[in-house]
Amino acid sequence: MVKLTIDHQVVEVPEGTTILDAAAAAGIPVPTLCYLKEINEIGACRVCVVEIEGKEKLVTSCNNVVEEGMAVYTNSPKVRETRKTNVKLILSQHEGNCPTCVRSGNCNLQKISNDLGILDVPYETQLPHSKSTKDFPLYRNYKKCIKCMRCIQICDKVQSLGIWDLANTGSRTTVDVSGNRKLEASDCALCGQCITHCPVGALRERDDTDVVFDALADPDKITVVQIAPAVRAAWGESLGLEREFATVKRLVSALRRMGFDYIFDTNFSADLTIMEEGSEFLKRLENKEKEKFPMFTSCCPGWVRFAKSQFPDMVDQLSSAKSPQQMFGAMAKSYYADLLGVDPEKIFSVSIMPCLAKKHECALPNMNDAGAGQDVDVVLTTREVDRLIRAEHIVAANLEEEEFDMPLGVGSGAGVIFGATGGVMEAALRSAYYLVTKTNPDPDAFKEVRGMDGWKEATFDLAGTPLKVAVASGLGNTRKLLRALQKGKVQYDFVEIMACPGGCSGGGGQPIKDGEELAGVRADNLYGLDKVSDLRFSHENPSVQKCYECYLQRPLSHRSHELLHTDHHAWKMPGEK
Repeated sequence: MVKLTIDHQVVEVPEGTTILDAAAAAGIPVPTLCYLKEINEIGACRVCVVEIEGKEKLVTSCNNVVEEGMAVYTNSPKVRETRKTNVKLILSQHEGNCPTCVRSGNCNLQKISNDLGILDVPYETQLPHSKSTKDFPLYRNYKKCIKCMRCIQICDKVQSLGIWDLANTGSRTTVDVSGNRKLEASDCALCGQCITHCPVGALRERDDTDVVFDALADPDKITVVQIAPAVRAAWGESLGLEREFATVKRLVSALRRMGFDYIFDTNFSADLTIMEEGSEFLKRLENKEKEKFPMFTSCCPGWVRFAKSQFPDMVDQLSSAKSPQQMFGAMAKSYYADLLGVDPEKIFSVSIMPCLAKKHECALPNMNDAGAGQDVDVVLTTREVDRLIRAEHIVAANLEEEEFDMPLGVGSGAGVIFGATGGVMEAALRSAYYLVTKTNPDPDAFKEVRGMDGWKEATFDLAGTPLKVAVASGLGNTRKLLRALQKGKVQYDFVEIMACPGGCSGGGGQPIKDGEELAGVRADNLYGLDKVSDLRFSHENPSVQKCYECYLQRPLSHRSHELLHTDHHAWKMPGEK
């Protein structure tokens, strides 16, 4: 252990502890801007500088370790003045139009500037002239970039894609797409992790809120909206709601106040996905000698983009089942249009997702199987729906709970856990066991695949057949798993992949709380909802059963294939042959 003083307070911490962590352990906050623990500890912003007694130069606290007897001052006059100067220099290369920035009120640079009492910037403002297209789901504002390099590091170290890199030199140094590429022409998976780890508004999703407002105002449109499983665990965060209060039924209430005609639960189509994907897996198992294993889940479009660009030889091993979002869109404009007795062309289908890649997925040319335009017309992230709530002046704290509309508002606990890493696998195994044995397993029999580990594996007994499965979240972990498969180091029957660490709970469209990773907390919320659900098996969803009885006939039927399955080769990634 090392004993030192920080701001005259005696602190004892393990050897090798950074000054920043030592101060945090003592309850002494030191501001940071570029810092991400174990990912970006480069001291580039120099906001975390501290003074050490006996040393002339200030040091960055994020990457300097404690020493025995060290006396540290985190807010001395010298520190305060230097920190203030450093932040002013950063502001001179940052477009400060805070009122028009999506991160206003949730921006670390804005907070630090306010905390330091910075009222003016005496330096000449120098902003880059590069522009990004506003049509791509991921938008970069070069004028707001502070060159903290968080996006570079998260994309490289965690997601293994290396989309971002430093460009130019000297004062013209900036962050840009690597390899002198356009973002839309790159192999970006659209996971959105660069957005959630950017401390300012330099990266954001394409804003589609005006498209939704226009649809709501159009008397000729029937607006249908679906809410993804992971959204219910996060939508209230940026609105200041307690997690227990921010139920999905209160989100239903907010959407109804906005004027949506019908509000449904993506859990319905998550259960539908299990029936189709689970049946497909069992069919492949019956012909194991002729099929190539493992079969991969296909509900994460970020993972599908990654597979097509990085491991094209494995694309045929993806399940042909569409994602729950796209299954829902197809059913809304076919089955539900029939139930309403309306022209499906009149239905405007909106989905609220924790994800950026969903914006790209809904626009794919093969996602229009209902024959009424795109099956999903527009995708909003969780952040966008929170902005809609604020724009409509809805006081979230006053919302009462309201029920989903029927029949597409019924979802099981198995559908809920789609939002957590391992949840799709667990839900699929619950129903696969039933389809094989005609008896339900213990709902928690497959909980071995839960947890935040980036690569998990387990073996389960399926009516006497050992079934080896794996779950990976985060594209860096995915790359390791797929390379191990290619080299023959591991063998699996069924594999679930989610592009974002922690799965959809940690999705790139979720609310941002700088420096905090909330995927695990949100996942626990979803597992809690599953635990108390009266309905914990996808195959027992009465609305899904009715849908098959009256419309689809059975899983993998001709109509099911037409509406609920897709060809992953029907579109191409940039550079794909």
